[in-house]
Amino acid sequence: METPSPANPDLIFSLRRVTESAACAAFNWIGRGDADDGGNAALEAMRAALAQIDVDAVVVIGEATAGEAPQPHRGERLGRPGAAFKADIAVDPVEGTSYLVRGLTNALAVLAVAPRGAMMDPGPAFYMEKFVASAPARGKIDPSWPTGKKLEELAKVLGKDIYDLNVFVLEKPRHRELVNEILAAGARVAMYPAGDVAGALMAAVPGSSIDALMGTGGTPEGIMSACAVRAIGGEFLARFDPQLQTETQAVHDAGIDTTRWYQRDELITSDDVFFCATGITTGLMLEGVERGKSHYKVQTMMITGATGERQIMTSYLPTDRLASVAARDVA
Repeated sequence: METPSPANPDLIFSLRRVTESAACAAFNWIGRGDADDGGNAALEAMRAALAQIDVDAVVVIGEATAGEAPQPHRGERLGRPGAAFKADIAVDPVEGTSYLVRGLTNALAVLAVAPRGAMMDPGPAFYMEKFVASAPARGKIDPSWPTGKKLEELAKVLGKDIYDLNVFVLEKPRHRELVNEILAAGARVAMYPAGDVAGALMAAVPGSSIDALMGTGGTPEGIMSACAVRAIGGEFLARFDPQLQTETQAVHDAGIDTTRWYQRDELITSDDVFFCATGITTGLMLEGVERGKSHYKVQTMMITGATGERQIMTSYLPTDRLASVAARDVA
């Protein structure tokens, strides 16, 4: 049986090249209405960049649902097989597909890495309900409470009036009741059609414009966000919440309890995690890709669990170095 070796915290600087390569590869498809082409370009760029990094990673979450950008396959080996650092990996080459194809804000290329066996395998569950907030909320919110009580307690621990709370919610029909409950409690709602990784990060970072994330979004995005939130020290609670009939049946057949709320440290069992997110289009956290005659300008958030550090780096990448992994030019 393979035993994970501790990773050097400096690995984060290599991993950021993976999401930067994916973001640059997706650039040509911004606003072009084709999620598959942009997603495939970003995915191949990720695979190629990971092959240059000394990590032996196994994909824990893979296969996209209908309408989403392509994903790697569950169990796929990425990086360098035989490398000392044995890892679980979750990636989303284009998180916020609807943003990319419509040329809107908040599209990201995202990656999370944890020691082998530390990242929960969600099986066939594609959707999960989430509650995310910053460190003062850790252990203070019971996810079974009604929405109003959750927000009332959150306001107390953050030292705010409930009327000053701003809650990130995906703009989906399934959230109509949740939005009404948030508004009835007196808080504000920040609604976006996609991008719950950005929303989760904003909710976990103290002093941002977002105080909490609530509602149901993608499970891959949830697992990746949980890595980042654990490294930051924030609160992350999750319950599997299937939305499709086929998913509901698969989750039932797998024996997954959809009434149970999982704690952050059940989803990610190690502090030795890495998280990278690079902006494809400009959004809440990061600037999007800009392409000049000789360079791409990209901005990446990097979070290292072992040190608790988070930083945003702006890089200028020569276009000729990315030619082998970037997407073909669009006519």
